[in-house]
Amino acid sequence: MMMHDDITAIPLLEVAGLGKTFPGTTTPAVIDAGFTVAAGEIFALVGPSGCGKSTTLRMIAGFEPQDAGTIRLDGADISQAEPEKRNIGIVFQDYALFPHLTVSDNVAFAIRGRDRKERHKAAAGYLDMVGLTGLGDRFPDQLSGGQQQRVALARTFAARPRLILMDEPFSNLDAALRHNTRREIRELLRRNGVGAIFVTHDQEEALSFADRIAVMRRGRIEQIGTPEEVYARPRSAFVARFLGRTNLISGEADGDMAETALGPVPLTRPASGSVLLSLRPEHLVLECADGGEAVVDSRDFKGHDVTYWVRVGAREYQVDTEFHCPCRPGERVRITARAPAVVVDSDICAVDTDV
Repeated sequence: MMMHDDITAIPLLEVAGLGKTFPGTTTPAVIDAGFTVAAGEIFALVGPSGCGKSTTLRMIAGFEPQDAGTIRLDGADISQAEPEKRNIGIVFQDYALFPHLTVSDNVAFAIRGRDRKERHKAAAGYLDMVGLTGLGDRFPDQLSGGQQQRVALARTFAARPRLILMDEPFSNLDAALRHNTRREIRELLRRNGVGAIFVTHDQEEALSFADRIAVMRRGRIEQIGTPEEVYARPRSAFVARFLGRTNLISGEADGDMAETALGPVPLTRPASGSVLLSLRPEHLVLECADGGEAVVDSRDFKGHDVTYWVRVGAREYQVDTEFHCPCRPGERVRITARAPAVVVDSDICAVDTDV
């Protein structure tokens, strides 16, 4: 069954029933994918390697023909249109800048229908927009990785696309530069009303950069929603494990509560019988207790918080606490839930092999 999101605005992009099986293979790369993207929205396709996210992006760009489904941009069917006629911009992972051209020439290359002087004047404006004022005469190898990426983005904006596609756009940047560049690009996209789809396997990147995310696994979209929705209410064990860390706990549910190895745990929705529950580490509370049934195996101090690995019987659980938690390895403790657990589909084997 095709997954749909519930965005109410008229979509800039609408993808419906998209499917792809590569020649010589029997397993589809993408199966019945569907979603929308609004103008100015940043939409992320996330999932493990080989899940179909890059293939989906390439079909939207027109680089890969789809076997089924439709792609509409501003209401027009572009499913069979040539890539250059789709009004879609691409920001490549390696930026794809021309090394023999100056920064200004790289940006001006994307501007059509004007003479050279006008194109370079316009290029200067796009370089101003991405914070590279005065760097137009430099060559790409004279710029940092973050600056090269902004040149690539300026060139993409210069072509005046309605939609921008980005495949692992920040993977070549160091951690500090990645964070700052994400913030700058997000502001640029929103200010210019350009929609964007980006592919990443980085969970933190998806949660912090996107307005909505689609989690893919084995060619299918498993869940679509805002980062907060998908993180807080994962539908499956796979989604819970892929987007951040979680504790998967078996329990016996009776209404709004479930009995587990950690004791009674409240649920986000009523259930009955055997269930699999997802409890995020930050949703657990650790209390030093001589008579506690749990034992601290290890402790990772991170400055602003502390991660504990706590054993209850044969199982180990992760608990994230405030920096001042005094419990130490070897001590007996008690674990309680401070937020309701989420009942998830129990495809545990797929989680362990896919992530």
